[in-house]
Amino acid sequence: MRKVYKDAKSALAGLLKDDMTIMAGGFGLCGVAETLVEAIKESGVKGLTVISNNAGVDGIHLGKLLETRQIRKMISSYVGENKIFAQQYLAGELELEFNPQGTLAERIRAGGAGIPAFFTATGVGTVIAEGKEEREFPDLPRFAGRKYILETGLWADLALVHAWKGDSEGNLIYRKTARNFNPMMATAATVTVAEVEHLFPAGELEPDQIHTPGIYVKRIVHVPDAPKRIENRTTRPHPTPNH
Repeated sequence: MRKVYKDAKSALAGLLKDDMTIMAGGFGLCGVAETLVEAIKESGVKGLTVISNNAGVDGIHLGKLLETRQIRKMISSYVGENKIFAQQYLAGELELEFNPQGTLAERIRAGGAGIPAFFTATGVGTVIAEGKEEREFPDLPRFAGRKYILETGLWADLALVHAWKGDSEGNLIYRKTARNFNPMMATAATVTVAEVEHLFPAGELEPDQIHTPGIYVKRIVHVPDAPKRIENRTTRPHPTPNH
């Protein structure tokens, strides 16, 4: 089966529809599938539920889909860098399912592993726990004496991931911070589409370095000139010259 497509538009052809759920990998602006998100913007699909650690920033990545009001709901753990997100949420125009970051990662991992739900102590006694089942486990010494809340696994119609290296069979290698969320999201969707910076023929990647096996990846687009963005640039102040 041919997995490599000529561009992001063709890689997403036949996959997009209104009101679908999309997972978007990466951490901040690192390891995000910016080319694929741009193609989603151009498609005009709307009513999207997007599962992502964060909502991008204004005018970049998911921020573009917020500007065009194509996102109906975000399932996220950090949204503090996006003014448009804040405006739409406070105006009641955007739904938000807020998660502790570790819980979000585990919900995605659970979905990919076929685990429908799990209990965690994170969020007990906070607004995160409102409306969720609560239990104790007195017969398990390691977990006795604490309360736990039930969290459900997450699954999407489509996962968008960004890899540093990949081959024509969909085996992927992520680089450094880009390894956050991308590997688990690749396992937790009906279809996973990957954009890859460096694309190799099958068999040329070292098997022990593979993070996502190709069995999870249905389509690939080669993006050799992917933008490298910095969310918040911090530099050391220049010393004042002596006169």
